[in-house]
Amino acid sequence: MIPSELSLASISGVFRFFWDGGYFMALLLVCSIVAVTVILMRSLALRRHLVISPAMESEIDRLNPNGPHDGINRIDKLCKHDQSTMARVAGTALSHLGLPKDENQNAVQTVARHEVVKLESGLHILEIVIGIAPLLGLLGAVSGLVQVFGAFGDSTSQHNPNIIAKGISEALSTTVVGIAIAIPSLIAYSLLAKRVETLAADMELMISGLISKCYHMKQRNPGKGLFAEVES
Repeated sequence: MIPSELSLASISGVFRFFWDGGYFMALLLVCSIVAVTVILMRSLALRRHLVISPAMESEIDRLNPNGPHDGINRIDKLCKHDQSTMARVAGTALSHLGLPKDENQNAVQTVARHEVVKLESGLHILEIVIGIAPLLGLLGAVSGLVQVFGAFGDSTSQHNPNIIAKGISEALSTTVVGIAIAIPSLIAYSLLAKRVETLAADMELMISGLISKCYHMKQRNPGKGLFAEVES
């Protein structure tokens, strides 16, 4: 058999495998498309430079609490032009510098929680796919077995063990596909959730350092109108 014929036979075999799964196989294919879409979209959205701007990170690290307050103004300008999650949280901290430190931290925590929820958007869909894909596969298998054994004895051909084995094999195909979808989806969900957790921890550390530096500068220069400049 030439390679082109082998390729056509393979494609035909794969198509036949999914076709024999029936309606539940179609639902599983939808689950697989949804899972792949979510994984790709969240993987792109959770790239570090989109969540934590390198420029913001560099400015916060360079900010000297014992130096001039020009660094705060630079960070404030970055927050207004940067679209990263880090910029929005840092902008909240800078816009509340006129408040006591505890109130500023509470405001930042509220915004940070909202931003983390946005980072996690889509992961709940992946979690649903992880849960329902094996169940759809099992339901498809049970449905197929009911049909196989329901037809058992309707005709003499059904007494052929080869036909029965083939029917059972086709019924169990949905279970195989359901588990095959759930396993990589679970791995991807765990990795993406861990990435969100890591990015959130890094942001918390940097914002905490930013607030501490700003209020240290405020204590050193209480009468210079530093924080009024930032808020304006």
